[in-house]
Amino acid sequence: MKIVSLVPSQTELLYDLGLGEQIYGQTKFCIHPMERGKNAQMIGGTKNLNIERILAIKPDLIIGNKEENEKEQIALLQTQCDTCISDIANFEDALAMIAKVGELTHSSIKATSMIDKISDAFDKLKPLPIQPKNAIYVIWDSPLMTAGQGTFINDMLQKTGFVNAIESTRYPQITENELQKLKPAYVLLSSEPYPFKEKHIEKFKKMLPDSDVLLVDGEMFSWYGSRMIKAADYFISLQKEFLTRAQ
Repeated sequence: MKIVSLVPSQTELLYDLGLGEQIYGQTKFCIHPMERGKNAQMIGGTKNLNIERILAIKPDLIIGNKEENEKEQIALLQTQCDTCISDIANFEDALAMIAKVGELTHSSIKATSMIDKISDAFDKLKPLPIQPKNAIYVIWDSPLMTAGQGTFINDMLQKTGFVNAIESTRYPQITENELQKLKPAYVLLSSEPYPFKEKHIEKFKKMLPDSDVLLVDGEMFSWYGSRMIKAADYFISLQKEFLTRAQ
């Protein structure tokens, strides 16, 4: 089977299902694992796919995502190839996607085992023994963009013990003045898609002197797939840090 993956988190999932040799195309942002399979060609970015290169592969299956890939490009590929386009808004959607990918790639046994591991890991993630704090999850700088309601990130925030201060859906832009009015207890600066670093913390502390500002691993909050096995432990470690800060 020739598979083309258009989404980094789902590419990692395919490799972890033991399908590396069947991946014939992946994006330049598919960085896990670092060494790609011997057949895997680069087919552009998630938003600017090289359609000609993908079609030249003659894939048996293309795996993409409604949010990460461009609608027009997906529509074109769907006229030529079998596609599986996920739409992930929460934990349950992610598990259903893993099961579907397992079914389509004849790896259901491994997919079911992975789902069990993820479920067991998240069962260990318990509610914090304190009142939930409101938080802003920042994904971009200039313009400021945040993760809103109806997103996988929002669901992971809730599972970790936060209340998302952003009431808008998807990924709204927000002004500095609007951010200050929200008075979030926490500002979480994601490592992706914008690569926030330590140097950005001071900027937000000046903007919001009463808020706790910290860097978080964006892959743990936004990669739906096999990385979720590791995500639960990461969220538990964050909870411990939040409890320390709350004392």
